Order: sequence, then C-alpha cells, then structure tokens
Amino acid sequence: MAENGDGLGTVPEHERILQEIESTDTACVGPTLRSVYDDQPNAHKKFMEKLDACIRNHDKEIEKMCNFHHQGFVDAITELLKVRTDAEKLKVQVTDTNRRFQDAGKEVIVQTEDIIRCRIQQRNITMVVEKLQLCLPVLEMYSKLKEQMSAKRYYSALKTMEQLENVFFPRVSQYRFCQLMIENLPKLREDIKEISMSDLKDFLESIRKHSDKIGETAMKQAQQQKTFSVVLQKQNNIKFGKNVYINDRIPEERNEVELKYGFEEEDENEEEVLTVQDLVDFSPVYRCLHIHSVLGDEETFENYYRKQRKKQARLVLQPQSNMHETVDGYRRYFTQIVGFFVVEDHILHVTQGLVTRAYTDELWNMALSKIIAVLRAHSSYCTDPDLVLELKNLIVIFADTLQGYGFPVNRLFDLLFEIRDQYNETLLKKWAGVFRDIFEEDNYSPIPIVNEEEYKVVISKFPFQDPDLEKQSFPKKFPMSQSVPHIYIQVKEFIYASLKFSESLHRSSTEIDDMLRKSTNLLLTRTLSSCLLNLIRKPHIGLTELVQIIINTTHLEQACKYLEDFITNITNISQETVHTTRLYGLSTFKDARHAAEGEIYTKLNQKIDEFVQLADYDWTMSEPDGRASGYLMDLINFLRSIFQVFTHLPGKVAQTACMSACQHLSTSLMQMLLDNELKQISMGAVQQFNLDVIQCELFASSEPVPGFQGDTLQLAFIDLRQLLDLFMVWDWSTYLADYGQPASKYLRVNPNTALTLLEKMKDTSKKNNIFAQFRKNDRDKQKLIETVVKQLRSLVNGMSQHT
Repeated sequence: MAENGDGLGTVPEHERILQEIESTDTACVGPTLRSVYDDQPNAHKKFMEKLDACIRNHDKEIEKMCNFHHQGFVDAITELLKVRTDAEKLKVQVTDTNRRFQDAGKEVIVQTEDIIRCRIQQRNITMVVEKLQLCLPVLEMYSKLKEQMSAKRYYSALKTMEQLENVFFPRVSQYRFCQLMIENLPKLREDIKEISMSDLKDFLESIRKHSDKIGETAMKQAQQQKTFSVVLQKQNNIKFGKNVYINDRIPEERNEVELKYGFEEEDENEEEVLTVQDLVDFSPVYRCLHIHSVLGDEETFENYYRKQRKKQARLVLQPQSNMHETVDGYRRYFTQIVGFFVVEDHILHVTQGLVTRAYTDELWNMALSKIIAVLRAHSSYCTDPDLVLELKNLIVIFADTLQGYGFPVNRLFDLLFEIRDQYNETLLKKWAGVFRDIFEEDNYSPIPIVNEEEYKVVISKFPFQDPDLEKQSFPKKFPMSQSVPHIYIQVKEFIYASLKFSESLHRSSTEIDDMLRKSTNLLLTRTLSSCLLNLIRKPHIGLTELVQIIINTTHLEQACKYLEDFITNITNISQETVHTTRLYGLSTFKDARHAAEGEIYTKLNQKIDEFVQLADYDWTMSEPDGRASGYLMDLINFLRSIFQVFTHLPGKVAQTACMSACQHLSTSLMQMLLDNELKQISMGAVQQFNLDVIQCELFASSEPVPGFQGDTLQLAFIDLRQLLDLFMVWDWSTYLADYGQPASKYLRVNPNTALTLLEKMKDTSKKNNIFAQFRKNDRDKQKLIETVVKQLRSLVNGMSQHT
C-alpha cells in the first residue's frame, strides 16, 4: 500500500515534468530532466513508462489528424501534377526571358559600373578636396614660413611656427608631410637662433668699430649744449650787469664773437642733430632679443650679450701705449668709451631686461676705476702744459657727456684736481725755462728812457711808482733792468694759464681764487726763486750784475701787492676774506736778495784774493820801497769803484759788503805773513808790509760806504796794526808784561802769531848776520830775539796746558 501510495504521488510530478518539456525551450530541458534523476528510486523507470505513454497518445492524435487531412493532401497532389506542365512551360519562358534580359542588361551593367566608378571617383574627389582644404592652410603657412626665412623676418617666422604647431598641425597630424614639417621646425628654430646670434655678433663688431664716431657725436652735442648754456648765462649776466670774472686780457670782440656764435649757430645745430639711432642700426639686437624671448631662451641671450659687452668694455678701456703723446690719442680713447656707454644707455631704455641699471652701474664703476688708473698713469708722462690743458678739457667734456646720460662722474672731477697739480708742475717747468731765457737776455743795467712814450710803455708793463723819477727830465733811467717787467708780465701769464685749468670744474670763485694764489705762490717760492738762485750762482755773473739783481728783487717784491689785486679782479674775491691765501713774494725775493748779498760778499772776497795773489814781496829786503805795493793800490781803487756801484743798494747791504771786504783783506794779509811756505822775513819787508796796511787803514778811514760810525771800519785791520806796531817798535817787554790785561796795548796780538813771525825774523837774522855776530849790538839783538822766543813759547805752552 505504501508503494502504491508512493507511485500515485510521483505520477503528477512526471506529468508536470512532461508539460515543462513540451512547453519550455530546449535550452532549459537539461535541468528539468536532471530533476527526474534526483527524485525517488525507480523514478526513472516510472518516468520512462509515463513518457512512452505520452508518446503513444501523441502518435494517436497525429494519426487522427492525418486521417482527417488525408483527402486534402491527395487533392493537393493531384493539383500539383496538373500544374507541372504549366510550370515547365513557365520555366522555359522565364529562362528565355531571363536570357533576353541578360543580353539586354549587359550594356546597362557596363554603364552602371561606369556610373559606380564615377560615383566612387566623385566621392574620392570630394574627400580629397575636403582634405586638401584642410591641408592647404598648413601648406600656405609653411610656405609663408619659408618666405619669412628667406626675407630674414625671423621673429615673424617664429610666430608662424607657433601658429603651425598650435593651430594647423593638429588638424593634419595624421599625414606624413605634417610629421616631416614638425620634425623640421626645431632645426629651423636653431637656424634662426644661429642667424640671429650671427647678426648680433656682426652688430657688436660694428658698434665696436664705430663707437668712437658715436662717442664723438655725443661729446659734440654735450659741448654744444654746454656752450649754449654758457652763452645764455653770459647774456643774462650782461643783461643784469653781472660779471663772472674780470679778464683784462680777453678783448670785447671775443665776447661778441662767442655770443654771435651761440645764437647764430643754434639754428644750424637744430637742423641736424644726430642721435645714436641715426648712427647705429639696433634692429639686430631687437630681433635677437625677440627671437630668444619667443624661444624661451631670453636668459641665455642676456648672459651672452652682457659677457660680450664686458669683453668689449675691457678692450675699449685698454689704451694705446703712446696715447699720452698727442691729444688725438686721448680724444680717441674718450670717444670710444663714450660711444660704448651711450649704446648701453640706449639699450637700457629701449629694451626690458637685456641690461639693467644695476648692470650698467657695475660696468661703469669698473670702467671708471680703469679710466682713472689709465689717465693717472698716462698723464704723468705729459710734459707739455698745453697738452695737459687739452686733456683736462677732454675730461670735462667726457664727464659732462656721461653725466648727461645718468652716470656718476664725481671721481673724474676728483682726478682733475690731481691733474691740476701736474698741470701746475708742467707750467712751473715751462715758466722756469721762460725765466731762464729772460735772465739770459737781460743786460743787468737800469732801463734807459729817452721820451714819454717809452716811459708809458714800461709803466704799462710794470706797476712802478716813483715821484722823484717822474719829475726828472728825459733822458732818465728806471732803477730796475729789463727783466723786471718781463718777469711781472710772465707771472700774470702764468696766472692766466693756471686759470684756464680752473674753468669748467664746477668750483666756486673762492676755490678758484685759492687755487690761483697757491699756484702763484709755487711759481714765486719755487720756480722763480730757484731761477734767481741759479742765476746768482753762475760764474759769469759779476758784482755789478749781482747789485742789479738785488735792486730787481726789491721792485718785484713791491709788485706782489699788484699781483694780489690782479687775482682779486679775476675772481672777485676780496683780499680781506678770512681764508684768502696771501702771496709769498716777500720771503721769495728776500731769500734771493740774501743769496745775492752772500754771493756779492763771496765774489768780492774772490776778487780780493785775485789781487792778493798778484803780491810779489821781497821778504828779505833790507829797506822798504817807501810807497805802498802796486797790487794793493789797484785793489783799493777797485774797491772804491765797486762801492760806488753799491750806492744803489740798501745801506746795510753796502756796509756789510764793505766790512766783509776789509775783514777779508785783513785776514788775507795776515795769512800772507803767517804762510808756512814763507820761512824768512826781514825787518825791511815788515816795514814795506806796514806801508800797505797803512794804505788799507787810510781806505777804511775815507768812508768808502757811508753809514759807519767812528772807526768801525778801521777795526777790521786792528789785528794787523797791533802786530806790526809790536814788531816796528820792538816793545816786547810791554807786550809780555801786559799780556792778558784788558787795557793792554797789544790786546789783539796772539802769542802764537807773534811767535811764528818772530821765528821767521830770527831765521832771517841768523842768515844775514853770520859775520856780524861778532858785533856787540847784533849779538845783543840776537840774544833778545831768542829770549823773547823762549818767553813766547813758554806763554804758548802755558796756554795749551790751560786749555
């Protein structure tokens, strides 16, 4: 029962599975069939039985349906057999028709194929046109690029390349020609960069060659501008009654010419004013800068440009070895430097970032240090003051030009002060030669004047004032010689020459006044003083010339106040100003006079020595000649004539010269007696010598030079007088007894001198009285001499021990 129950339960399940198999898609049969095997045991067998039963039922139904439709099927077959014959006929007709259609359609097929081919070609043409329309702008732009390259329009070419890369190439990037163009663009960029750099190198070489022309033009314009400003200032000064300085040397016609030039040439200058753009084509720099900016390589270009310009700056700043020989060498040096910095200033203002103010300032500071070193070195070789003055003018124009472009030039003006000292040195050397020539040409005699015109000519050259001379009638003489007005004029010329250097230095009148006075002091204290001292020491300058030199220096000293007034008129700086430098003419000419006075004393003594050397005494004579020696009388006559010339000298100088001459004559005569080569001297020679000394005393007492008090001049011969009196009187007992006493009659007789002379007389006495020694008087005299000699020796030895 249980089994039956299970069997009954499975039947509905098998029916459900069969229904699913019949109703579902064949793709889902597998899971359905699998469920059969997953059921209870023997379910497969039961399912197969149920499946067979179902198949049998379906066969029965099919059979029923076939039986139901069999008659219709038979009828259909019968109908088909009937239309078989018609079908064959139709087939034949269709075949024939098809054949005829095929024959008739061959030409249509050919034409259709042609149409199809044309349509394909038309489609291809349309496609090609569309592609060409897409490619043509690219090709046109590339062709434009080539044209721009050929026309050297490189900046435009780079812009074209940017358009090609950003706009046109992306549209046709699939084509090979586009790839070739893309590959070619970097090469074109490099070519453009190389070409632009080549143009830049050519530009740098060109401005290096033409920098002197650029600088010359800039300096001319600066000079013209300065001249115009000076002319306007002079016009304003004239209009308002002002003077910058008084220059009695510059004629009024010159001022008128300068004013005329300033206003008549103004229009001419305005007609043609060349600028740096007119002289230099800066387009290569602009192009190269733009090109590198587009290429994104601007920093490299800036570094290259600055490096090359620094190299050029070093070349420009390198002077020629012989630059100091001519002003053209300095001018070329300055114009090249100005041209260099004018170009840099233009580049600074027209480009952005290529050069900066810091760069130009650094370059200028480097250049300025080099310029100052070069000028300091080369100017030291300049010995011509005119060349130094031209150098100064060039430096001023150079500084003014660069200052107009914004470069600081204070150090250049400081350098000018150094060069000013050198200029003064060259002036001093030049004027030393001028003074030497004046002294060589002078006749060292008072200036003769025969009429009023000659008098006015001298007065116009030299400020001489003497009421006594004015009252004298013609002909008359100025006390000074021709060299005095010439020297005065040359000192003024020196002041003018020194003033030339002070112009345009942007200094105040006080500073210029101080410069002029200091340089004039150098001229007086060093150059003129040295020339005077050298003149005084020259061997051919005699006593008369020395006297005239002393007179000349006196008048030159008096003229110094007029030189101070002359400088005051130039600078308009009063001498009463606290810081005004005074001229040192007083000390200069005083030193020269002292030297001349000393030289007078020396030469006078030398002349005395020359006369004394002519002395020819017979030191063994037994009796004197009864008159003074001829050489001594000639000497006295010479001294009288010389002291007559000394009347023009200051009294003290003449008195000193006279006293010095008498003292030197006394000393020379004393040395003659005590000469070691003089071994013997007789009493007759002493008496003759005494006659000569008497003439000297008479000369001294005749007052050859006025101003001596009492017997002052005779005292020059007091030593000789007391010594000769001692020997003439033979008063040895008094000498020995009173020696050392203030009231001694023979106070000026030195024991050593007396001993020397006595020994020479003793030797002479022995030689001349060999056979007279047997006479009692001669023996007594000889014994007295020996006794006095012994006493004098004792006295001399005692003095030596005491000393």
